[in-house]
Amino acid sequence: MAVHNYDVVVIGTGPAGESAAINAAKHGMRVAIIEKQAQVGGNCTHWGTIPSKALRHQVKQIMAFNTNRMFRDIGEPRWFSFPKVMERSRGTVDKQVEMRTTFYARNRIDLFHGVARFKDEHTVVVRDRQEGMEELVAKKIVIATGSRPYRPADINFRHPRIYCSDTILSLSHTPRTLVIFGAGVIGCEYASIFSGLGVKVDLINNRDSLLSFLDDEISDALSYHLRKHGVLIRHNEEYESVEGDEAGVVVRLKSGKKIRADAFLWANGRTGNTDSLGLENIGLEANGRGQLSVDEHYRTSIPHIYAAGDVIGWPSLASAAYDQGLNSCNELLEKEYRFVSDVPTGIYTIPEISSFGPNERELTEAKVPYEVGKAFFKDTARAQITGDTVGMLKILFHQDTLEILGIHCFGDQASEILHIGMAIMQQEGKANTLKYFVNTTFNYPTMAEAYRVAAQNGLNRVF
Repeated sequence: MAVHNYDVVVIGTGPAGESAAINAAKHGMRVAIIEKQAQVGGNCTHWGTIPSKALRHQVKQIMAFNTNRMFRDIGEPRWFSFPKVMERSRGTVDKQVEMRTTFYARNRIDLFHGVARFKDEHTVVVRDRQEGMEELVAKKIVIATGSRPYRPADINFRHPRIYCSDTILSLSHTPRTLVIFGAGVIGCEYASIFSGLGVKVDLINNRDSLLSFLDDEISDALSYHLRKHGVLIRHNEEYESVEGDEAGVVVRLKSGKKIRADAFLWANGRTGNTDSLGLENIGLEANGRGQLSVDEHYRTSIPHIYAAGDVIGWPSLASAAYDQGLNSCNELLEKEYRFVSDVPTGIYTIPEISSFGPNERELTEAKVPYEVGKAFFKDTARAQITGDTVGMLKILFHQDTLEILGIHCFGDQASEILHIGMAIMQQEGKANTLKYFVNTTFNYPTMAEAYRVAAQNGLNRVF
């Protein structure tokens, strides 16, 4: 067995692992990175963020075509199968893999394919598919193994009509009806995607509202638009059993209801990928969801072993994972670092949602004297031109100082629009002010203009 010595070894090539490895390499460290799959990119590139957002984009284009009056001259609305749409989306995944493979080569990072397992606190053994073994010895180790869908033991995921959020991408047919259990971010995104393809969707939520961490108005708007596109939302439900047969799937709920559908998608919770790491050999222990605990420096209980990304839990976003990996490496390199705590939320439903900072409910509970400025997309020229008139921008600001406290956006390009408000929010002192949007000339017509409209709307409420 060959033995290799490194300054830093990173386990996992998702956003957290990639940013940690490249950062270390750019600071002159000898770096190795380990990936158990045949291609780099991790869950984000192959089963999560990239394919699902590419798929959403294709569906959104189909919906725009089928609802645009101009295209009625060409012919009747077009129907596309799920496999056909997914095929178009895979091109994006291939481009991502190619680009990320180049990153490692360009930065002279040694890439090992295989399953990583700790031998001791400084040694990781990599076993490849041909049962070949490599031993990597490192001064510092970063665990960035990500997560996978949580699969309850009483559901048979081997049945051809029962899927989780990873396996749904290999769906080989287009179901007429679909039951999605779990109305979190993943469940809501797939409910949007499938309803956009004309599938009748039952979305089962074990809570009393959709995405309760969101602004209440935006959560209500999402519920309305999902229902408008034919999604039946069932709140406060738990499953009793999920049984697959030759014709499809029967879902029995604890409330006594029975639902039959062509397919079933489980989208409720995720588990950290730590079970094969041999943590017992180094005295580390994951929690019940397979996640590792870290301090504000991203260190585990072993000072030279760090963890970042989905494997440490909240917020489980690719954007946060990238920053966590970068900053974990900054810390081990003894460079300036920050603990990632303020992250924007981007939810790629149709229409999409994005927010940064506290919502109205949280500010009210904290007894912060705030006011609200709103702009509706239907009143902006750019939205009228594009036809994407659904949505709104909401700015929460302090009544006395006009400091911006939170930005909440719903509608087309919400995740892009949000960044303008974020940039002002994060200015220090008096630079963080609502007046910026009134005193700045925006391009016209643009969606950014919504900030000026919302700011004026808010200032009209101040006395």
